[in-house]
Amino acid sequence: MVRVSKEEYYLDIAEHVLERSTCLRRRYGAVIVNNDEIVSTGYNGSARGDINCCDRGVCRREELGVPKGERYELCRAVHAEQNAIISAARRDMINSTIYIVGKELDGQYANPKPCLLCSRMLKNAGVTTVLGRGTAGDIIELAVAEL
Repeated sequence: MVRVSKEEYYLDIAEHVLERSTCLRRRYGAVIVNNDEIVSTGYNGSARGDINCCDRGVCRREELGVPKGERYELCRAVHAEQNAIISAARRDMINSTIYIVGKELDGQYANPKPCLLCSRMLKNAGVTTVLGRGTAGDIIELAVAEL
């Protein structure tokens, strides 16, 4: 019997969480863990009450030909990290780790590094470490303070 590491365990959960994503460009899942307990999860998708891009059948940024990583203000989605933070109390996130897995639509892993806005939110929430599944499927560790 082979037992997976805790890092792989939480990354596997984040990978399942991303299956709830409603984004037509890239899907992300996030899990915040503190003291070996799951605090919250989040995936990227439209704000509550808004029509999901997967239901609309079109991505606004794709329609406009916006390159990846640009013009986030045009996006209808709330990022996975943001949704995980929204669903948790700050006291539960102090010195915690967020596990992030992203996938391109072709199934390849996407860069797990949080965007600038998410990085600032993670810092303010008290999250100290990001562990993500890299584009090669490897584990990448990032210190939130250095993002």
